[in-house]
Amino acid sequence: MSACISPSDLRLARQLVELTEAGLPLVDDPWQWIAEHLGLDLQQTLSLLQRLQDSGAIRRIAAVPNHYRLGYRHNGMTVWDIADEQVDELGAQVGALPFVSHCYRRPRRDGWHYNLFAMVHGTDAAAIEDYRAQIRQLLGSASRADSMLVSSRILKKTGLRIARRREETTP
Repeated sequence: MSACISPSDLRLARQLVELTEAGLPLVDDPWQWIAEHLGLDLQQTLSLLQRLQDSGAIRRIAAVPNHYRLGYRHNGMTVWDIADEQVDELGAQVGALPFVSHCYRRPRRDGWHYNLFAMVHGTDAAAIEDYRAQIRQLLGSASRADSMLVSSRILKKTGLRIARRREETTP
């Protein structure tokens, strides 16, 4: 993660984000599509992506399906109070569950003692309660308390966007 990114890589990285803000198109070879739009050949593009990943600028490249369109309309952020010395190990186990879309360790705050967060999605409320019960079983006595924050509506559903400076958007 200590790899250095060159100024030309930074310029290409910005172009890459702008190019893929709305996601990749459904084409046979998305890497070639990126290469063509960045003005690079395929090997240069793959090398750039590897450098960006090695430097930590890109953590991962993955498909992100729209779970709402797939029928998973019920969502719950399960929150857990786990001993700090166990949260990394147990968080990795929770994050590996097939029904957990993302899992985070967060610092405790005044009035909020939860430090492990795991998002689950289901086709109905019973499904997400079942997933929560499965996580509770996995955590066992390590979980001192838990709760679930249930989504009531979507406020934002987009990937990374680069803020445009006023002079870039004003003719």
